[in-house]
Amino acid sequence: MKLKLALAVAAFALATQVSAQTKWDLPAAYPASNFHTENLVQFASDVDKATGGKLKITVHANASLFKAPEIKRAVQGGQAQIGEILLVNFENEWKIFGADGIPFLADSYDESMKLYKAQKPLLDKKLGEQGMMLLYAVPWPPQGIYTKRTLNSAADMKGLKWRAYSPATARIAELVGAQPVTVQAAELSQAMATGVVDSYMSSGSTGYDTKTYEHIKNWYDTQAWLPKNAVIVNKAAFDALDKAAQAAVLKAGAEAEARGWVMSKKVNTDMIDKLKANGMNIITPSAQLKTDMKKVGDTMLKEWLEKAGPEGQQMVDAYRKM
Repeated sequence: MKLKLALAVAAFALATQVSAQTKWDLPAAYPASNFHTENLVQFASDVDKATGGKLKITVHANASLFKAPEIKRAVQGGQAQIGEILLVNFENEWKIFGADGIPFLADSYDESMKLYKAQKPLLDKKLGEQGMMLLYAVPWPPQGIYTKRTLNSAADMKGLKWRAYSPATARIAELVGAQPVTVQAAELSQAMATGVVDSYMSSGSTGYDTKTYEHIKNWYDTQAWLPKNAVIVNKAAFDALDKAAQAAVLKAGAEAEARGWVMSKKVNTDMIDKLKANGMNIITPSAQLKTDMKKVGDTMLKEWLEKAGPEGQQMVDAYRKM
């Protein structure tokens, strides 16, 4: 009788423990080896420890659960409780999402942080209206141009088969006379290997992750912009957590943001060194190419402001006053 009672108590305790554990899925678009994904895994581990295992977050890397363009909708609809998105991917939905994809508006880590501070209140409001919350955001290293060609000016970019992964990268192609081809990160290596694209604009990190050096040998360090990945949470899923778990998520998120910015800076230096070691030519753009690309940036900022309206202008004004 005592044994039966003891077993019953143990079973009840186990059932209570299991029911008290909450599981979240976190879809991400980039490989497990990417610094953004490594940061997500550390964040999930921190939450696990802080909640004593009550909240388990599983990171699904490399678009294995949802493809990059699907992640925001999955979090909004509750198919995933939390996810990582590239903000510029959603500029067609709302212009402010694309603010950090405007070439040469914010062209360093310090400027990128200022832009984030100006952008964040608007992001918080919009995501809140959509039933989500912004947990944290981390920039990619500065963007440069990968190409097989020698580029002395923007005219040399005419006819390039240019990988486009956002409205901004597609628009750059149009302005310089290249042919935009939509290719997401997970398909980039294959697209280069099969000649679908022969050029694109991205960070040293993406270039190394995708072994771009096997297909393309020139990277022009234009430092055009620093697009951010944002980690977003389904608000209903967050509200369903107890106060201690909510605090743990917010604390781990703040730590992941601070850590992520440091990681991004380090990755920028490390990846450029690794690209060099694998035969990539790291090239400082000519004065003419810089001038030409700045004109592209000015055109795109003007177009962006026309579509973004008063809130976009206020955000850019706030950024420029910092």
